[in-house]
Amino acid sequence: MRIGDVAERTSLSLRTLRHYDEMGLVEPSARTHGGFRLYTEDDVSRLMLVRRMKPLGYTLEEMRELLLVVDAVRADPDDISAAARLDELRVEASDRRARLAAQVEMADEFLEQLDGV
Repeated sequence: MRIGDVAERTSLSLRTLRHYDEMGLVEPSARTHGGFRLYTEDDVSRLMLVRRMKPLGYTLEEMRELLLVVDAVRADPDDISAAARLDELRVEASDRRARLAAQVEMADEFLEQLDGV
């Protein structure tokens, strides 16, 4: 599928998709003869994984590392070191989510205070 279709499906901008490609984070699987990016379902799944990391504050480098670990585990589920690193990343993601939830709770309290003014 073309970049516009992928942008619509992932809710990522064309600019973001191009940036991820240029940074080597998520590259399209193919290009047309005219140079247009072509994405597969696997590419879209990878982009959705990246999109879900964004609210948790991952940097591009952290995203790249996580994708490499996920790829390693998918390629060889018996890779003990990759599986261990993935477990560490799960714990880190859980911690990030907890911090985000605490921020949302504080924002809700703030809005309640504003409603009381």
